[in-house]
Amino acid sequence: MNTETTHEKIVTLTDSAAAEVKSLLALPENAGKTMRLYVEKGGCSGMQYGLVFDERRAGDLDSGQPGVDIVIDPFSAEFLKGVSVDFSHELTGGGFKIKNPNAKQSCGCGKSFEA
Repeated sequence: MNTETTHEKIVTLTDSAAAEVKSLLALPENAGKTMRLYVEKGGCSGMQYGLVFDERRAGDLDSGQPGVDIVIDPFSAEFLKGVSVDFSHELTGGGFKIKNPNAKQSCGCGKSFEA
């Protein structure tokens, strides 16, 4: 099976998001995995974001973020080009935050959008 990954600038991670991804990838349960950012149908606005630790797959695109290992499938890449990912440690509203300049609208929770 060919698991070659194509490198292309797709998303940008803030320093805070990059540090959190590196920290999570260093955990024993994530050994040998990479973070996958993806889009799927669902959510209150029609499309929703997802983050998961996963194996690389044939056709995956590298996020293009230096020093951080994140892959994106070709379908999701079309919706994620130009996206900025941030991370906050805030007790209320903390976690990964995705800012998508291509979204026509986003829901209040920030986890779904309209393409």
